[in-house]
Amino acid sequence: MATIVLPREMSKALTELTGEPRQEIALVLLMRDYARHKLAQIKAEMEEYEQKYGMPFEVYKGGWETEAREEDYSYEREQDFLEWEALATRYARLESGFAWVP
Repeated sequence: MATIVLPREMSKALTELTGEPRQEIALVLLMRDYARHKLAQIKAEMEEYEQKYGMPFEVYKGGWETEAREEDYSYEREQDFLEWEALATRYARLESGFAWVP
C-alpha cells in the first residue's frame, strides 16, 4: 500500500468536506462522491441524446450499424453518434470501475 502525504491545508479540506479525520477514509469518501457526481453528469448528457433521437443509445447504435439511411450521414448525426458513443463507453467504464460505490 502506498503512502500519500497531503499538505496540511488539503488534509483540513478533506476533513471539512467528508467529516472524516482519517485521510485514507476521507479520500475514499471523496472518490465515491465524485464518482457518483460524474456518473450522474454523464447520464444527464446521454439523456439529452436519448430525448433528441427518441431512443436509448444501444437502439440507435444498432440502427446506425445496420441501416444505410441517408440522414445518418450528415455531419451533425455523425458527431452526435461519436459523442454519444464516447459518453456510453465512459459511463460503462466508470460504472464498472466504481462498482464498489454504494
